[in-house]
Amino acid sequence: MSVQLAVELATWFILLYFALLNGGYLLLNALSLTRLARGLQEQVLDELPQAFSGLEPPISILVPAYNEEASIVASVGSMLQLAYPQFEIIVINDGSSDATLERLREAFDLERFPQAVNERLPTQPVRAIWRSRTHAHLRVIDKANGGKADSLNAGINLARHPLFCGVDADSVLARDSLHRVVRPFLRDPRVVASGGTVRVANGCDIQGGFLTRVGLPSNPWALFQVVEYLRAFLFGRLGWSQLNAMLIISGAFGLFRTDVVVAAGGYRTRTIGEDMELVVRMHRMLRAQGTDYRIEFVPDPVCWTEAPEDRQTLRNQRIRWQRGLSESLAPHWGLVFSRRGGPPGWLAFPFMVAFEWLGPLVELGGYLFMAFAYATGLISWQAFAVFLFLAIGLGILLSASGLLLEELAFHIYPRPAQLAMLAVVVVAENLGYRQLNTWWRLIGLWRWATNRQSTWGAMKRKGL
Repeated sequence: MSVQLAVELATWFILLYFALLNGGYLLLNALSLTRLARGLQEQVLDELPQAFSGLEPPISILVPAYNEEASIVASVGSMLQLAYPQFEIIVINDGSSDATLERLREAFDLERFPQAVNERLPTQPVRAIWRSRTHAHLRVIDKANGGKADSLNAGINLARHPLFCGVDADSVLARDSLHRVVRPFLRDPRVVASGGTVRVANGCDIQGGFLTRVGLPSNPWALFQVVEYLRAFLFGRLGWSQLNAMLIISGAFGLFRTDVVVAAGGYRTRTIGEDMELVVRMHRMLRAQGTDYRIEFVPDPVCWTEAPEDRQTLRNQRIRWQRGLSESLAPHWGLVFSRRGGPPGWLAFPFMVAFEWLGPLVELGGYLFMAFAYATGLISWQAFAVFLFLAIGLGILLSASGLLLEELAFHIYPRPAQLAMLAVVVVAENLGYRQLNTWWRLIGLWRWATNRQSTWGAMKRKGL
């Protein structure tokens, strides 16, 4: 094979790859648009006074906490004020080395409670169970350190309700979050899990654990993530939800049927992507059983979280996310193209493997090859221009469509100056930020391939 033929084949492969990558996301965008159009009609009812039907199933809110002494009291206090007819809060103190448990004991008047635990899932030893004297539906588990997945399993063992909601200790929930995320369960008895939209809280005003004013962060790293979250949730997960092929529910806010999660074996403790791995495993189990089920996405902005504001913390987060993706997909190859795989096995899983899991390798290699080939005269300027259009031009179009969907459906950022800033970020993030993210994801893929130690590590927060 001649050098020129090899260059031509490589060029066509790279162009086709980027065309399929962005074309696939444009199709998801179209699916999301149809769903949001129906949602706009439903929003008319939201303007009316809300009342509970009495049919809402009770929910157990599970809050894993490790060294959260600075924010745990405010977080739990805000959750106690959620508007929902019947729910319980179970905080799992995962062997914190700070005063997390002491803060909870002082704020909520905790007393030891000798409750029997249904050990449906194995966990690290539970030291004690505490109950609040002032809030009957608040309990605290004090256990040996085992990680977030182990903490969630301990919470499931203590949960009394048919649905449980996993929430990060630093999540800021809207008052009607539970009411919104439970709607798929009320609408369709086949639903086994639902996930809500997560937004960036940096730049917003938060009082008493609730969001009081939506704003944009001044930090450029956080600002890039605002657009990134819009794109990922509004047409990424919403599009897959339309096909009943969503493979991930954010660990920051997700609602599950307790019995189905227990039957699947609970959360895996040897992965740092426990949220996605559980959903993929549920798909595989239910598909193999021939069960008619649905896993849905709720596009309403129901959960706000603090995004990293320094390069090192963001880098570590994205490396962990990519490794978590690898650990979620690798054990479940049996779902791919299986007889009962359906949309998850025939569409979502192959797409995630080709464009999310192995994507960093092909994308970064494509940028380097095309730049080198053009600089050395191996390809024409026309071919390089087509590459820039597919890799960067369509990327800007996708980011702009995420912002458009947000503006059409929710209008969270009402000020013209905010929209103008986001429009600038839509362009700017495709001119360096996304490529840097690709490099970080490639590091995560390499660490998974070389079996480097998995750990979440520390997350720098300002404590919004």
